[in-house]
Amino acid sequence: MSWLRVARVQLRLAVLGELQYRINLLVQVVQSLIALGTGLVALALVFQQVDRLNGWSAPELLTVMGTHLLVGGLLQSWIQPNMARLIQDVREGGLDLLLTRPMDAQLLVSLREFRLWQLVDLLLGLLVLALALRRLGGELGLAQALAFALLVAMGTAMLYAIWLMLSASAFWVIRGGDLLEVFSSFHQAGRWPVDLYPPWLRGTLTFVLPMAFAVTVPAETLARHLEPRVLVLAAWLTVLLLALSRAVWQAGLRRYAGASA
Repeated sequence: MSWLRVARVQLRLAVLGELQYRINLLVQVVQSLIALGTGLVALALVFQQVDRLNGWSAPELLTVMGTHLLVGGLLQSWIQPNMARLIQDVREGGLDLLLTRPMDAQLLVSLREFRLWQLVDLLLGLLVLALALRRLGGELGLAQALAFALLVAMGTAMLYAIWLMLSASAFWVIRGGDLLEVFSSFHQAGRWPVDLYPPWLRGTLTFVLPMAFAVTVPAETLARHLEPRVLVLAAWLTVLLLALSRAVWQAGLRRYAGASA
């Protein structure tokens, strides 16, 4: 069975599970609209006092907000639920069953859960991006759109790698899940461009917990000119983090004792 077939089957089962609780869609829509409204009010209050924020105009900051919502939808629908379940399985020994299957265990733990209704954030993000582009007054070229999509994909892959490494800490420490709370806090910081922060935090959000590559850099692709070397740097960092997360995962598996220990 190919990994694509496994992904398709797992996605279908997860979506069917979500469809059993359709009231969750209404709850998610309300939550997402409240979060979006709060963000827009904060943005409006800022630009009542200034015309530009560290060189960013209001429409340009809208592209950051839209990208943050889009990436957040991807994280909350796919990565977060799978990593939370991984931590639980490591603690309770539930990982045993997956390790007996004839497929790569990392692939299986990364595809078991999918929160369909969290995609509301993704759709809202696209709407905000459309509004931002309209206010910027420029046309979205094919190369620009492809660069944006590629950067979002690489940024999401980087965040997946970081989240996997943090979740794999459960192989070594009992309260490894607490690290995910720290990660979530840094994710919230990504709703603003990283160049608004002091140097130490900017460096952290760029190379340690790469919210810059997941949110700010894709948004700059739409709002401003993007240098090609940034794409190259993002690609190298994506490969590096994915390779590092794979090494941490395999080291954790060697330590895992299972429920029978």
